[in-house]
Amino acid sequence: MASFNKILLMGNLTRDPQLSYTPSQTAVVDFGLATNRTWNDQSGQKREEVCFVDCRAFGRMAENINKFFKKGRPILVEGRLSFDQWTGQDGVKRSKHRVTVENFTFMPGTGGPGGPGGPGGGSDQPDTGGYDEAGPSAPGRPGGPVPDEDIPF
Repeated sequence: MASFNKILLMGNLTRDPQLSYTPSQTAVVDFGLATNRTWNDQSGQKREEVCFVDCRAFGRMAENINKFFKKGRPILVEGRLSFDQWTGQDGVKRSKHRVTVENFTFMPGTGGPGGPGGPGGGSDQPDTGGYDEAGPSAPGRPGGPVPDEDIPF
């Protein structure tokens, strides 16, 4: 039987990324993501629902997320759902779903107070436009700029 496990989420970080390393020195970053949904109910009242998702990235991508993102910054992540199971200190079996990030994209926006374009302007984080010193082919980055002649319209 065929299967497909792909997820796309766009939202804001709920906390600063937490970078750690495996015993083999592979970078691992964990962060929370909040996505919002707004709709009008049957009585016409505006309603909002927030979904909080735990995310994890590895390698160079993890280091870049840790370097360029902080709480409140918008991000688009592409990945797959992973199911984690463990036994807590109290002996109770626990489990949760998490997004394992396979790609991400910088999103324009303030990302919270004091961010680019927000109140106070400026930020202590550079606006890299999706690139850093590793160049446009770094994992977690979109491809390089598209020449005008390659745009189909």
